[in-house]
Amino acid sequence: MASVLRTEKLCKSFSNGGVQQHIIKNLDLEILKQDFTVIMGASGSGKSTLLYALSGMDKPTLGKVYFGETEISSYTNDQLAVFRRNHCGFVFQSIYLLENMDVFDNIMTGALVAQKNSPELVKRAEELLCKVGIGADMWKKYPNQLSGGECQRVGIVRAVINAPQILFADEPTGALNSSAGTDVLDIFTELHESGQSIVMVTHDLKTALRGSRVIFLRDGSIVGEHRMPAYGTDDLRARREGLGRFLDEMGW
Repeated sequence: MASVLRTEKLCKSFSNGGVQQHIIKNLDLEILKQDFTVIMGASGSGKSTLLYALSGMDKPTLGKVYFGETEISSYTNDQLAVFRRNHCGFVFQSIYLLENMDVFDNIMTGALVAQKNSPELVKRAEELLCKVGIGADMWKKYPNQLSGGECQRVGIVRAVINAPQILFADEPTGALNSSAGTDVLDIFTELHESGQSIVMVTHDLKTALRGSRVIFLRDGSIVGEHRMPAYGTDDLRARREGLGRFLDEMGW
């Protein structure tokens, strides 16, 4: 399987009171197309920093990031903005829906920014909303009229409306209750089954179980990797025990 993203000797440092803090250190990573990669590690291990560097939301200090065969780490900020708009989708713990827009307008905003506004796209938005359980009776509601789980489902549709090559998620269930979190994870599983490439940061075992690959960071370096079959194709108890043993070995 070809890679959708890869890094070469990726480094990210920050200056804190004149002292350099090295968050990501000489990291080599390949993200394969249609893979569901989960990034785990202790707080401060560099999980979110790595996700931001992979997605073009932040530039590395040293090293390179490739999207396919194109190096994006050398892009200007304007070029990175175009790259994210055309190729990436984002789902965060904080959902960032526009409070002055209804559900449907929130979805279509992403399409309009990418200069896509066609009957086909409107139909796709309607189909996706229904698929995640947001029926037509809710499309004219505003974010403050929705539950947290409903808002996150709208956020996922907004993230995938332009059919991104890769979907990034940072703790997407962190602010949700157990039931709403499971609903959101089911959507991610369906997206993966349909061929969507996903990179997700989480500290939660239940969330990580949905991945096909878990990488573990410690002090900005990858110290372990665990592969799993597609979710639902194996025994859940064995899957949980296998991932649990791996995380125990990593000192999680």
